[in-house]
Amino acid sequence: MSAKGRVVIVTGAAAGVGRAVARRFAVGGDKVGLIARDQQALEDVRRELEAFGVEASAESVDVSDPDALFAAADRLEGKLGPIDVWINDAMETVFSRVVDMTPAEFKRVTEVTYLGFVNGTMAALKSMQKRKRGRIIQIGSALAYRGIPLQAAYCGAKHAIRGFTNSLRSELIAEGSPIKVSIVELPAVNTPQFDWARAHTRHTPRPMGRPVEPEVVADAVYRVSRGSWREYWLGLPTILLILGDFVLPGALDHYLARTAISGQQTKTPLEPSRPDNLERPITPLHRVRGSFSSEAENSAPLVIGEVARAGAVAAGALVFFVAGAFYGAGGRGRTREE
Repeated sequence: MSAKGRVVIVTGAAAGVGRAVARRFAVGGDKVGLIARDQQALEDVRRELEAFGVEASAESVDVSDPDALFAAADRLEGKLGPIDVWINDAMETVFSRVVDMTPAEFKRVTEVTYLGFVNGTMAALKSMQKRKRGRIIQIGSALAYRGIPLQAAYCGAKHAIRGFTNSLRSELIAEGSPIKVSIVELPAVNTPQFDWARAHTRHTPRPMGRPVEPEVVADAVYRVSRGSWREYWLGLPTILLILGDFVLPGALDHYLARTAISGQQTKTPLEPSRPDNLERPITPLHRVRGSFSSEAENSAPLVIGEVARAGAVAAGALVFFVAGAFYGAGGRGRTREE
């Protein structure tokens, strides 16, 4: 795979993280295939990318429809060439308590946010296995490790993506396949999802804590496309949430119960007539950034998941060792005095 001029496919490319990622790869000189539901928004993105002097092509399909997605992938490959990198990003969410959601809403989030990744991965493999090369990048979330209130469907889908990706990775290793699969776990991101996601809450949705801008994610994904590790964590909140859940999951249950319901709502009352994009796109809101740029971060550390885990284990072992040494020294001192 050459460093430049790769063929990169991005799902969910019409807005938010997907649009920022598509732009970043175009700036890097790669050909970009765009997949999302909204044809008009996709055409806007395509023209934007072509202004950087690269080839771009768009296919308007719903990632939850596997046959349509497979056909779109074939058409993009016919126009741009063999697929080198496939990035799964398309998502839906509903901000709601479980008891306030309908089964249809839960199913829709799962079909797009989880099965959309499965369908995209299968489409990528169909192309890559012929040539025995390629890279698949899953856009994950810290919520793949730690579920939070008001986003049960989304959190469940992100947990499922991690399990699916781990299984696939092991299968590829067993086959001796050179195809690489990486997942990037994200913090909250300032995207339009908070402006158009369906909500059954008293106030309009907002990111939990300080989000990062989509361009921060795009830079990270571009770096990951040239890396070789299985998992990457973006942002300090992601690192703390994943490691915190590993150490004190029960404490996090109670902490999130106290903070995450109000922390994901603004002070603006939710209008009953507020449009949402669960079933159909909202063209005017297709942009990269959401409504929280005034508080969003423009940088974030990107760490390798395995390294972060090893560092946490080493730090924990050091704490126990030091505590044991002090305890032992204190015990010996009392024994001598006696």
